[in-house]
Amino acid sequence: MRRVLLLGAGAFAVGTDTYVMAGLLPEISADLHGSTALTGQLVTVFTLAYALVAPPAGAALSRRGVRAVLLGALALFTAANAVSALAPGTAVLMAARGAAGVAAGVFMPMAATAASALAGPERRGRALAVVLGGLSSGTVLGVPVGVLLADRAGWRAALWLVTGLGAAALAGLALFLPAVEGSPMQSLRSRFAQALSRSVGSVVLTTFLQATASLGLYTYLVAVLADTGAAGAGPGLWLWGLGGVLGSFGIGQVLDRLGRPGALVGVLLALLALALAALPAAAGPAGPVLLVLWGAAGWAFVVPQQHRLLGISTAAGPAALALNSSATYLGGAAGAGLGGAALAAGAAPHTLPLGAAACAGLALAVHLTTGRTARRTADGSGAAGATKGTPCEDRRERTQLR
Repeated sequence: MRRVLLLGAGAFAVGTDTYVMAGLLPEISADLHGSTALTGQLVTVFTLAYALVAPPAGAALSRRGVRAVLLGALALFTAANAVSALAPGTAVLMAARGAAGVAAGVFMPMAATAASALAGPERRGRALAVVLGGLSSGTVLGVPVGVLLADRAGWRAALWLVTGLGAAALAGLALFLPAVEGSPMQSLRSRFAQALSRSVGSVVLTTFLQATASLGLYTYLVAVLADTGAAGAGPGLWLWGLGGVLGSFGIGQVLDRLGRPGALVGVLLALLALALAALPAAAGPAGPVLLVLWGAAGWAFVVPQQHRLLGISTAAGPAALALNSSATYLGGAAGAGLGGAALAAGAAPHTLPLGAAACAGLALAVHLTTGRTARRTADGSGAAGATKGTPCEDRRERTQLR
């Protein structure tokens, strides 16, 4: 598990970089003499590169080993952040943010694949939780530190922090990460034909809807807290993040003991929907509790989803995880867009959690109605081209899906 921790360190750098930029936009806009609307596109470029460009880029590296792809992606990520910190203008910064988004999008699903292979089936849940926990910890711990550093030394210092984190993770992985054994790499067309099977597609759709609800609403968390009085803005953000860290790290052991990722996904979606639905009426200590529950259920959800995808199709695992990662970012962007449209149409901020709860409920409905398809695929009657294992491996995968 020590080597898995190095992958978690890389995920920590990615998590910090993904969300710290939003807190730096005012300073960047003033320093580079760009409009707020223009500098705001720095976040959009990163997100779209992560969601849309990274999956085909990762699949195109089909002849490279997992280790080589991980090191290459983290090297590009580190270099892109160094260029971001040195950028003389908005155009260079925009290009560097796009490169960082591609690198992050290639690294994260490949890190999950490597962690799963290094840990083995018995500890797969804990290994995936370490990678996701690194991502969430970067959001909760790295982002505030980066913003604080920016307040003291400027926005470039925050990006140098991310560069340092990426370089440290890259050095550790280069020194200690062995060659990772896994399924033979396949062509771009073959991998995506398997990844786009009905069983994988249903999991990815569920992820998209869940991210639309959870991450989409998070965009307006400060406004929601001000309107509902559930908690102060600062404490509320920390409570949500604390729940995210607890959920990310804690779900691994639960998953390894129960071995039923599909059931856990259903429970987490139900908890998320209930927490969001109750948030507008929260009073007293109920508000903080719901924020922690929301963060925990929202972040923990990713681990059993990744577990299910690796169980459905071992051969298409990296491509399927990349699609699932893209669905997370696209869902968050869609949720933010829908929330913004609702506010522009005159909706009060305290009504947004109700819409998010409905979306989480829709994700639960999709999950429950498509779960049988995933189980039939594990039994060999699903998507064509799924890789068959030994009878023992097949039984293990069926156990993981239930």
